Amino acid sequence: MSLPVLSRIRPAFSALTFLVLTAGAVYAQALETLSIATQGGQRQSFRVEVARNDADRAQGLMFRRSMPADQGMLFDFGRTEPVSMWMQNTYLPLDMLFIRADGTIARIAANTEPLSTRTISSGEPVLSVLELNAGTAAKLGIKPGDRVEHPLFKR
Repeated sequence: MSLPVLSRIRPAFSALTFLVLTAGAVYAQALETLSIATQGGQRQSFRVEVARNDADRAQGLMFRRSMPADQGMLFDFGRTEPVSMWMQNTYLPLDMLFIRADGTIARIAANTEPLSTRTISSGEPVLSVLELNAGTAAKLGIKPGDRVEHPLFKR
């Protein structure tokens, strides 16, 4: 490669490196703490991204290939209503925890099918959905009736 070509590539590469590093830092800052208190007296903590607007809720965890065991995504719908989710373009099998406005878990859809367009209903009006890696709820003994603690939920 000639020197003029390298002089044009180097600034572009530097800019790309900066963007990648900055995006990672923004992602880390966007995580919030959420805890689940089980009826058995255990407390499990997670770091979650919170999807608060239509664009973030529509994107969800689509196209991701992995997620750390202690992380998830909390969907804030802004009002209590029946909701339906799906797994289109989502490669990760997930547990979906449908959560009432008071923070109690109404229903758990365990081990959802990646890439499926089948709708998964809340079964009742809920304020939020928490998505965790598939098998997490069973492994940690999380069940309907357990309480999710996060500033989104009122007591």
